[in-house]
Amino acid sequence: MKLNFKILAIGLVAGTLLSACSEPPELAAYAAKRPDVAPYMGADNGFMTKGWKPGDQVSWTEAINKRNQGQSEYSRAK
Repeated sequence: MKLNFKILAIGLVAGTLLSACSEPPELAAYAAKRPDVAPYMGADNGFMTKGWKPGDQVSWTEAINKRNQGQSEYSRAK
């Protein structure tokens, strides 16, 4: 009888651990990427970086480069 409970307990634990592997993919990341619109087209709202104009690829590239430089530990350490 003890052996049956051990096998049952091991089966329940294994089933619980394996059920975590069947998590559905996150769809929010796919919804954010729209292949029909270029990234520099953007949205005209209050969350834009100052100096960036929607639809202007040059100002978008400059804003991205400036942001990347601010996140670089090498340039911040100087």
